[in-house]
Amino acid sequence: MEEKKDKLVSIIVPVYNAGKFIDETIQTVRSQTYNCWELILVDDGSTDDGREKIEKWCKEDERIRLIVQEKNGGAARARNTGIENASGRYIAFLDADDIWRPQKLEKELEFMEEKGAAFAFTAYEFADEEGYETNQWVNVPPTLSYKEALSRTVIFTSTVMFDMTKISKDLIKMPEVPSEDTATWWKILRSGYIAYGLDEEYVVYRRPEESLSSNKLVAIKRIWNLYRNVEKLPLSESIWNFIGWAVRAVKRRM
Repeated sequence: MEEKKDKLVSIIVPVYNAGKFIDETIQTVRSQTYNCWELILVDDGSTDDGREKIEKWCKEDERIRLIVQEKNGGAARARNTGIENASGRYIAFLDADDIWRPQKLEKELEFMEEKGAAFAFTAYEFADEEGYETNQWVNVPPTLSYKEALSRTVIFTSTVMFDMTKISKDLIKMPEVPSEDTATWWKILRSGYIAYGLDEEYVVYRRPEESLSSNKLVAIKRIWNLYRNVEKLPLSESIWNFIGWAVRAVKRRM
């Protein structure tokens, strides 16, 4: 049992009205070449049929668990609930509409062991709402420090993995602010960790045209709020990092 726990990956998925996608997302986890995992799905007050679909998977595969939050509290709170209930050495995040390639866990674990990393992330490819790949992808740097991360939001939630023997659960818990994922990466890196990037595409990011992440005005307001109100950077430093972020964001979508 102890040996198994030492290799166990806890995969945390916040679920809110994702019934359209959840079967495919769960199946990409079950199709992993690395099979020592637990899948923790936190239903965040959904009103569609997603919960019923997840319950069927739980009956079919004992590695899948459902936690129900009757009241919607947002993705950060749902992920934090998953973190509190995770029992694996490793924790990975997966959004309810994203797709993992079959070797994602296997290759990222090998990479983390090779680097001795507490925090790792991979490259990823964009897809449309139906999951069709767009041949647009985001490459990632070998390493990322706090100062480097401020001007490049290159870490995507569904690509990350943490080694809980090297980092604490409290540190990876997400603040309840807009762009809570980016705020979390910065918090971790600010505390002295380095994020290691595996520049291979093991994640497909489903990006609907009308999603918040594709709304440029929303993204601008969110990043500026992180600079000024979360990180509390001086105005000059906020402007400098914002310019770098904007340039890279445009290139990423070309």
